[in-house]
Amino acid sequence: VQLQASGGGLVQAGGSLRLSCAASGRTGSTYYMGWFRQAPGKVREFVSAISWSGGRTYYADSVKGRFTISKDNAKNTVYLQMNSLKPEDTAGYYCAMATKPINYYQALEYDYWGQGTQVTVSS
Repeated sequence: VQLQASGGGLVQAGGSLRLSCAASGRTGSTYYMGWFRQAPGKVREFVSAISWSGGRTYYADSVKGRFTISKDNAKNTVYLQMNSLKPEDTAGYYCAMATKPINYYQALEYDYWGQGTQVTVSS
């Protein structure tokens, strides 16, 4: 399985970005797709996840109401719409795939990772 993340960039506070993560290879066993982020000197933290079959969504408290995760099963792609961005959202954003039921907020439990895309929010 390969995950290709894209859509990062530089945006002013209050702006929006949409991240995409396209999965290829053996994607038939996808259970969760998740987004995590990591700022310099900080641990990787959970942002959002979606169950692949049922579409149930999960968010970190810090992004709830501002970020929206969605998916396109036909394209094997997950999206993260990020609105009302804040400087503290600045980080490398990584998508991940789990092929079995896991604690969706635990990075270590995901099976595959994308390369990351940088999001920088200026004040």
